Amino acid sequence: MNSTILMILNQVATENVAEGVVKTATKADAMSLWDLALKGGWIMAVLVLLLILAIYIAIERYLALRNAMKAASDNQFMANIRQYIHEDNIDGAKSLAKQTQTPIGRMVDKGLSRLGRPLPDIQAAIENEGQMEVARLEKGVSLVATVASLGPMIGFLGTVTGMITAFRDMAEAGNNIEIGLLASGIYTAMVTTVGGLIVGIICYFLHNILVARINKVVFDLELRATEFMDLLHEPA
Repeated sequence: MNSTILMILNQVATENVAEGVVKTATKADAMSLWDLALKGGWIMAVLVLLLILAIYIAIERYLALRNAMKAASDNQFMANIRQYIHEDNIDGAKSLAKQTQTPIGRMVDKGLSRLGRPLPDIQAAIENEGQMEVARLEKGVSLVATVASLGPMIGFLGTVTGMITAFRDMAEAGNNIEIGLLASGIYTAMVTTVGGLIVGIICYFLHNILVARINKVVFDLELRATEFMDLLHEPA
């Protein structure tokens, strides 16, 4: 009899524990990212704004780099420039380079505008234009890198301020310390830490993608510049 009662009590206790676990898990699943952001306070707002800015710059630069890469790898453009020069149609070559409106087009146009001068001067003009084009392509990329470094630091700032809040509440509570009293500060500290790390990881990934694209475009521009100079060295 006693053993039967104990078995029933154990079964009821097990069911209650399981029900509590399910309810806790359901409540945790229902918590949205927006709720987490609100718990982080103003620091999470700063992190979200920085992330949006970095993503916007990354997308804009990615599209610009894709267009520049596509233009630099276009063999037809250099083939047309070669044909114009062989036909001694310099004006046609200049017109084509101006209409292209791409980094390689502006570099070739700069070289064509220096025709008649010594070849080293032409090469120096093309290299200077190439450096300006690379600087244009890199515009804003450093800001993405800055956000990647700044995100975890701002998150850590939230961690420190959250812990300060928790210890302040402990001091004010005196001997009447409750877990719920400390939960708010500690919660803020943990959320901002995670938020800062997420922003840093995303921006670090975006920055590396942009740097890889820039390196590819620089390589293509150098290749086209060498091809153009070889064209000028060819006998008429």
